[in-house]
Amino acid sequence: MDVLISGAGIAGPALAFWLARAGHRVTVVERAPRLRQGGQAVDFRGRVQLGVLERMGLLAAVRERATHVGDTVVEDAAGRRLARLPAVFTSGDVEIVRGDLVGLLHEVTQADVEYVFGDGVAGLRGGEVVFERSGARRFDLVVGADGLGSVVRRLAFGVRRARHLGMYQAVFSMPEGAAEPGSAVMFSLPGVSASVHGHRGRVLGGLDFASPELEPELGADGLDPHRLLAERFAGVGWRVPELLAAARRAPDFYFAPAAQLELERWSAGPVVLLGDAAWAPGPGGMGTGLGLVGAYVLAGELAGELAGSDGAGSDVAGSDVAGSDVAAAVAGAGRRFEAVMRPFVAEGQRQALGAEGFLVPGTRGRIWARNQFFRMASVMPGKGLVGRLASRAADRVPLPDYPLRVAG
Repeated sequence: MDVLISGAGIAGPALAFWLARAGHRVTVVERAPRLRQGGQAVDFRGRVQLGVLERMGLLAAVRERATHVGDTVVEDAAGRRLARLPAVFTSGDVEIVRGDLVGLLHEVTQADVEYVFGDGVAGLRGGEVVFERSGARRFDLVVGADGLGSVVRRLAFGVRRARHLGMYQAVFSMPEGAAEPGSAVMFSLPGVSASVHGHRGRVLGGLDFASPELEPELGADGLDPHRLLAERFAGVGWRVPELLAAARRAPDFYFAPAAQLELERWSAGPVVLLGDAAWAPGPGGMGTGLGLVGAYVLAGELAGELAGSDGAGSDVAGSDVAGSDVAAAVAGAGRRFEAVMRPFVAEGQRQALGAEGFLVPGTRGRIWARNQFFRMASVMPGKGLVGRLASRAADRVPLPDYPLRVAG
């Protein structure tokens, strides 16, 4: 097949990984002029997510690039420790900076996949795609893996808005030396939280604030995130002035609302949505893990439909289906992909609900209660038990065993 994937983040290149190895001709188009290296640390947890990484042959490489961040320490304005949350709750079984993962996925796919940067999808007419800069091309499958603000979703499904989860988040790099490697500190006042994480080879800062969904001012092109942050964090203290200054200088500054998507369908004819473009679970909803699992499931179901079997019993390689059979196979794979993934997504979205109460508690009493939970979690007996509790949602749904081959 000729496949177009919109979005060179995580879910899109992960799908490209599988499809290129199956012999399909894959193009990934990305509106940014280069890979987006910014973003916070992301984690994988449980046997399902780690199992997909292992099937891709990438688990060892992810472990090599792991952040190795320890427990999160909650401080007061004077820097005194108030509570500590075990790393297994925040970092999963393995944690990696998002930009490092994006780079790794590009590294293992660039030889077999056509990457087009600085362009994007402007129109869809069935399998024909109109691009913003280059000429129109026809594809058997178009995958929207272009995030929460997906253009493909808007063009194919007409859905623009997501459900706001009551907060906004900013993530950005800080100067070297702003934190010790492996450290994580957090400070909260009602409705705002600030954090500094010392990851492998870099330091990341975070500024979160509770808010209803904000609209741009009349006549403005959009929200000014730096003005918003300055207003929301005025007079907060702790290391916030340092964080605000770093945010303004950071080349990888990222700012976005916390949101979820709940769509009636993720596929329509030759178009399929994947990752945050389809479901956007929200903070703490295992979004990166769901993106990789979704790519594996979609590739497996496409393999099964193209081979004329039931997906889990087919081989990804060697399929050669022509004409209208390809369209039927794509449509069938889209339906099966939805059926398999919806329980995974439901678990992630359920886990993310109430994240604002955890990250940006609205009162001093709620901050105190959250810190008490942190204290109890830090003394729970047995690291294995804590790990199982943290990974329970990730492993609650079984994953089909698709015979997708990596070798060659």
